[in-house]
Amino acid sequence: MSVEHASMRIIDGYARGDTDIAADEVWALEAHLEACGVCRDRLSAAVGAEVPAVAALVDTVWSGLEPQLATAVTMPRRRRWSSRLSGWMTPAMVPWLAMAMGVTLLALLLDLVGPGSGEVSLVLLLAPVLPVLGVAASWSRGLDPAYELTASVPRAGLHLVLRRTASVLAVVVPALLVGGWVTGVMVAQWLLPCLAFTSATLALGGVVGVTRAAASLVAVWAAVVVAPTLATSRTTFALHTGGLPAWGLILALGIGVLIARRGAYAVLGAHR
Repeated sequence: MSVEHASMRIIDGYARGDTDIAADEVWALEAHLEACGVCRDRLSAAVGAEVPAVAALVDTVWSGLEPQLATAVTMPRRRRWSSRLSGWMTPAMVPWLAMAMGVTLLALLLDLVGPGSGEVSLVLLLAPVLPVLGVAASWSRGLDPAYELTASVPRAGLHLVLRRTASVLAVVVPALLVGGWVTGVMVAQWLLPCLAFTSATLALGGVVGVTRAAASLVAVWAAVVVAPTLATSRTTFALHTGGLPAWGLILALGIGVLIARRGAYAVLGAHR
């Protein structure tokens, strides 16, 4: 199987630090260098030829570090499963996911034993916003101390945020599935709003940041739907089966905006 290598034009320009290289070419080159030893060797040679001052500086630094590294205690190798899991979840997500599970369980208990049970399903009422909390935690500048490294690595961006979103849904959706089954709520009634809210959070997050998008949507949902529903003890039309086409449209629009602005998650602004 043949392997596509980066062109010397891009490698030489990258080595010189040229600013006229397109951003997508830089991203593609850095991602390619992770897995291609041939192009890494070519880049090393290009640095020595194009910017000898940088090569000399690297050699000087390395000559000073090499004796220390030879005597330093090596860190144990990370387990393979731990390395793979780090691309799907961050430590900051764990308490948020635990909280979402706790809120789901509490809503289920209130649905079953609380006064007025059967009139308003709290599981149905909270389903759209529960995954939003985990999504915000998985891509939040304030909660992830390594956010700058996360946003700057070649494989950051939409691919990474979708993987973390999938891990959130993998935890929240089964809990909601059980809650909906126990309370007799149709799957489509909570699943479509859940997915629509998640896609809307990601789409809006590419503009104002995921944390701000999540906080804004949760606030709007609480003011427009949750408060009136609890005040009147009547489930709003948005959560009836008649509102499912609208949720499907929101889901489709969110996915469309996300695809159109997929490059927005490769910058630090998405962590706001």
